[in-house]
Amino acid sequence: MSQHVRARSRPSRKPRAIRRTRRVALAAVLGLATFTAGWVYVAQDPDTAAGPRTQAGADARPQAEDRAARDVQRAAAARQDARRAAQQAAAPQGLAGVSERTRARIPAESRQLILVTGRALDSSESTAAFYTRPAAGADWVRTESWPARNGANGWSTERTYGDLTSPMGVFALTDAGGLLPKPPGTRLPYDENSGFVPSGLGVNGESLAGSFDYVVAIDFNRRPGRSPLDPVMPDGEDKGGNIWLHVDHDGPSQGCVGIPKAAMERVLETLDPAAKPVIVMGPEGF
Repeated sequence: MSQHVRARSRPSRKPRAIRRTRRVALAAVLGLATFTAGWVYVAQDPDTAAGPRTQAGADARPQAEDRAARDVQRAAAARQDARRAAQQAAAPQGLAGVSERTRARIPAESRQLILVTGRALDSSESTAAFYTRPAAGADWVRTESWPARNGANGWSTERTYGDLTSPMGVFALTDAGGLLPKPPGTRLPYDENSGFVPSGLGVNGESLAGSFDYVVAIDFNRRPGRSPLDPVMPDGEDKGGNIWLHVDHDGPSQGCVGIPKAAMERVLETLDPAAKPVIVMGPEGF
């Protein structure tokens, strides 16, 4: 009985050995798991694993989106430069909407110019603009502009009497007149005459009252140096005559160009015979 008691109280070596074996095995498993996880991380993220120097080099490279944005900006700037150059080349002397052929007909000595630009070949609506330049060959500079009306049937290079078109081309402005006294500062020869009274109605039935309060004769089929009322037509009556720049009557004309009354006063105050003024008139691009 005492032997059994002593035997039970003596420590057993087998369980202790088993526990040591288990601890060793567990440590081995944990070590293997840690190594495996590290290897997988390196395999999946080589840039990070390569260290700070490799990662910094990758961040320094331009990203694709940044490069694309810069390319778009450069292309837009190049297009803008090209448009600016084209506009400058297309409008020498500052006269936009005028062909080289028409521009070549402008006298070199002219330093004042009224440009009448029609909306279309068959349109009676247009714009009149006043240009000046300091000397022959210098750039034209626009100083003022106004809405304008022209022939009811637009424009023609072969105008005939009664066709309701305005003549296209470049014409001198040498003589003026009107029912009213000339505005202060008028330098063109001016004929104040009671004969400047229109008869009948306009093309659309509108009143013509006041249309000839002020007129500047356009030198188309007329003798320069005479009153706008001069009836002589050197190129024949078939072409028609008495084509004037006059006060607009809120409707298309039979061939003249109409601008607001205040604009007519301004034109008469500004035109200078010494500047050889001309009127250049026709549809856009003529």
